[in-house]
Amino acid sequence: MAERKAYPLRISAPVLDAMQRWSEDELRSLNAQIEYVLREALRERGRLREDAAQAPADPP
Repeated sequence: MAERKAYPLRISAPVLDAMQRWSEDELRSLNAQIEYVLREALRERGRLREDAAQAPADPP
């Protein structure tokens, strides 16, 4: 599994609220949802290796 790193994120309140609602709909933590959305966007644009795209958002 890839090393996990902490990163402080500044985000607008409306975007954060929308991500929180989406994460609740998907039964994910907010952090896991943000990572999932970023990973999918990177994968779709060919910016992330396929093996990295399959890594789980949260460790078991």
